[in-house]
Amino acid sequence: MSVRGIRGATQIERDDAGLMQEAVVELMEELMRANSLKAEDLISVIFTVTNDLTSDFPAASARAMGLGNVPLLCSTEIPVPNSLPRTIRSLVHCETSRNQKQIAHTYLRGTSVLRKDLAQ
Repeated sequence: MSVRGIRGATQIERDDAGLMQEAVVELMEELMRANSLKAEDLISVIFTVTNDLTSDFPAASARAMGLGNVPLLCSTEIPVPNSLPRTIRSLVHCETSRNQKQIAHTYLRGTSVLRKDLAQ
């Protein structure tokens, strides 16, 4: 087993706690499915949000979906002019037998423009 980092992102239509929860759960479920991960494989998750998202913490959504034993952290992205609005990003640290090239980074809801080199 190796420790790997997996990137992910999603976007929501407006700043709303319900929309954030739906998007975070979708992102985490897809990232975990695409990389054959279970909750016990996760070491930690860092979430960032753009400064236009203040209705809730992405970590609250992750805890609600059963990741309460995983250390979770939220932060705000730096406010770069013309950056993609209403965006939630994740950096998942996990244990996996996959090598770097086998990792499936997950970009949903129009966020593949952030990292066309990583989006699958």
